[in-house]
Amino acid sequence: MSLISRRRLGALTALAGLGVVAAGCSTGNPLGTASSTASSTASGAALVIGSQQYYSNEIIAELYAQALESVGFQVTRQYQIGQREIYLPELEAGKIDVIPEYSGNLLQYYDKSATATDADQIATALAQALPTGLRALTAAAASDQDSYTVTKAFADQYGLAAIGDLTKAPQPLKIAANSEFATRPYGPDGVKQVYGVDLQLVPVEDSGGPLTLRALTDGTVQIADLYTADPSIAKNGLVILSDPKNLILPQNVTPIVSTKVNTSAAAAIEAVNGQLSVADLQQLNARSVDEQAKSADIASAWLKSKGLV
Repeated sequence: MSLISRRRLGALTALAGLGVVAAGCSTGNPLGTASSTASSTASGAALVIGSQQYYSNEIIAELYAQALESVGFQVTRQYQIGQREIYLPELEAGKIDVIPEYSGNLLQYYDKSATATDADQIATALAQALPTGLRALTAAAASDQDSYTVTKAFADQYGLAAIGDLTKAPQPLKIAANSEFATRPYGPDGVKQVYGVDLQLVPVEDSGGPLTLRALTDGTVQIADLYTADPSIAKNGLVILSDPKNLILPQNVTPIVSTKVNTSAAAAIEAVNGQLSVADLQQLNARSVDEQAKSADIASAWLKSKGLV
C-alpha cells in the first residue's frame, strides 16, 4: 500500500490582539498568555506544527497546536507528512517548527553509534546529537515504542515471552512493518545480531495501523511492529515480546522545535508534556481507533480535562 498522501491544513486565524488574549485568559489557564515579547520573537509568523504519518502522532501535534493557540500564538498545521526520512529534512530546513518525536528512535537516527539505554541518558545524548537550529523540549512520561508483537496462539505454540524466544520458531519469520523498518537499528539486522532471529520484512505502509494488524491476525506474518500505546494490542489479546537486551530504546514523546519557538511557546508545549502519561496516550489513541473521533476533538477534550485551556 502506498503512503498516505500528505494532508496540509491551513493556518488558523490568530487571536485578535494581545490585550484580548490577556483578557480571555484571566480565568486560571495555567499556560498563561503569550507576551508581546513572545509574539514579536516569532516575527508575527505562524508556528508550523507537523506530525508523522501516524494517527497518534497527529493527536499529540494537535495537543501542542491548541495549547499554543490558547496563549495567543498563530499556528499552521501540516499533519501526516510521512516518516523521518521525509519530515526531518523539512524540520532542519526551517519549514516545520514543532513536531512530536520519540526519543530513542530519534537519537539512533542522528547517532547510529549511540550507547544510551535509559530515558535520562537518551535525553542527554539527543540534546548533543541534534543539528544546529533544533532543540528537544522536556520529554513526556508517555512513550509509544515499536514492539515485536505476536498473537497469543503463536506465543503459546512456541513458548514465547521475549524476543529471543523467537529462535524457537521456524526461521525466517515474517514481520509486518513500514518499509523503513528494514534499516532501523531494531530491524532485521539488529534483531539478528542481538537475538539471533532471522526476519523477513513484509512491508505494510500504515505505521502499525489496521493493515499491519490484519496481516498479523490473518496469519500473513508471525510478527508485527505495533506501537505499545496502540489500544488494538489489548483489544485483540496480542502479546508484546519483552526486550531484555534493549534492542528497542525507550521512546518517550519528545517535542523537537526550531529557533522560532521561544520561551513562552516552549512553556505551553511543555505544560502539555508534563501531564501526558502512558495511560493518557492510550486513552487518546483509543478514542481515535474505537470512536473514530477527530484529532481536534480528542485534543480539545483532553486539554480541557487537564485544565490546560
